[in-house]
Amino acid sequence: MPFEAEQNPSAPAAEADTIAAVDLGSNSFHMIVASQDNGQLKVLDRLREPVRLAAGLTPEHRLSDEARARALACLERFGQRLREFPSGAVRAVGTNTLRRANRDGAFLEQARQALGHPIEIISGVEEARLIYQGVSHSVAAEPGRRLVLDIGGGSTELIVGEGFLPLYMESLYMGCVSMSQRFFPDGEITKEGMRRAVLAAQLEFRPVRARIRSLSWQSETGASGTIKAIREIVINEGWSEQGITYQALKRLRKALLAAGHVDRLNLKGLSDERRPVLAGGFAILFAAFEVLKMKRMNVSTGALREGLMLDLLGRMRHEDIREATIAAMAQRYQVDTEHAQRVEQLALAFFEQVRGCWGLNEQWQQWLHWAACLHEVGLIIAHSQYHKHGAYLIQHSDMAGFSLGEQARLASLVRGHRRKLNKELWKSQPPQMLYITLLLRLAVLLQRGRSDRLPADLALVCAPEGISLQFPSGWLEAHPLTRAGLEEEQNYLAAVGLRLDFT
Repeated sequence: MPFEAEQNPSAPAAEADTIAAVDLGSNSFHMIVASQDNGQLKVLDRLREPVRLAAGLTPEHRLSDEARARALACLERFGQRLREFPSGAVRAVGTNTLRRANRDGAFLEQARQALGHPIEIISGVEEARLIYQGVSHSVAAEPGRRLVLDIGGGSTELIVGEGFLPLYMESLYMGCVSMSQRFFPDGEITKEGMRRAVLAAQLEFRPVRARIRSLSWQSETGASGTIKAIREIVINEGWSEQGITYQALKRLRKALLAAGHVDRLNLKGLSDERRPVLAGGFAILFAAFEVLKMKRMNVSTGALREGLMLDLLGRMRHEDIREATIAAMAQRYQVDTEHAQRVEQLALAFFEQVRGCWGLNEQWQQWLHWAACLHEVGLIIAHSQYHKHGAYLIQHSDMAGFSLGEQARLASLVRGHRRKLNKELWKSQPPQMLYITLLLRLAVLLQRGRSDRLPADLALVCAPEGISLQFPSGWLEAHPLTRAGLEEEQNYLAAVGLRLDFT
């Protein structure tokens, strides 16, 4: 389970007055800077650059030299604006194209250095959740449910929600850049190309159509560049007075086909930056209107980056959605929460005894807490190899608030809480990961009897190369099973270069 560029992200800066969000999208990179006062955000600065990352993705899921250069140059400019921001006051995320290029660890590290802050790669469903959060806080409150559609450069997100709560989220594998490259090569807009593009988009929407339509929304809202651009065109051309209508889209399709090429598009409100990818984005939106039987779509000013800002603000105010995600997952997979709490209490007691010696801060305490809560989640599948089952569930579940790298980190902790440790895997991890894994392993081992019958004066003494457990005189002799478990643990830890002593 490899890590991304976010390998060691910073904890939220609780006292930061100014925060920022960076969206590394498939078509454009965006940055928003805002001041925050008692939970209220005031936008101070916005930057956007058309990087077109998706256009530079090779069939081997590597970024071309040109795309890398464009991206890094943009991030260096963003980084200059963010240079003085404290650790944890900036949240930067990569979406579809960086998900697909996630094997390119060298680029992600270069990107982190250029920006000067950690970069997370988020799943499509997490992207949808953040988009809905940004949209729902940016539009006027309306009764009933809302359908939200966001067409990005490499993916399209569909969400149905009510108020600030998303009820259904879907991320589809198509965007304005990928569709333009596939069906309108070299900028040619033909009738056959448009027919095939709309049909392909309809096929992507069709598997989710029944589920979405069953939720019976009352209003429709679009977000992000493609939909904003189309709204500007249809209003400036006089085809709609407000929002985007199906009739206006049919007139836009006629205009696109009449032009025949993106260079000949002469539409009021169309920017030169949007021109090369307009046809692909239009095909997705037109297909959505037809498949979902929409009549009119309003457009939100807020989307992913605004959702990021709100999410970061929630973490600063100790309203972290990840806590609710952990609790919901434990309930869903029938975790023995009483036992998990016993393990957590012992692991955190150990943590307090060694935090100074090993340089562990509150961030690592949080990871130890989450891992203890879910260390037995794999038992829902089978007892045999349950640590591996648990790691798989965590790695591949939709976990609101967690990036893909964070899920990989949590999965590694659960995978490593018992039995053998993969020496090569742990070589690539920061030392703190191995240390808190050791604390979790000891807590699980000592709570094997699933009771609170442990000596009150149990003590830890740590060193960079290992740890020593000190029991009261005669306790281990009276508990031979625990002694046998500790002896076995000595061998497991020795394989990764850690020493365990106990007396």
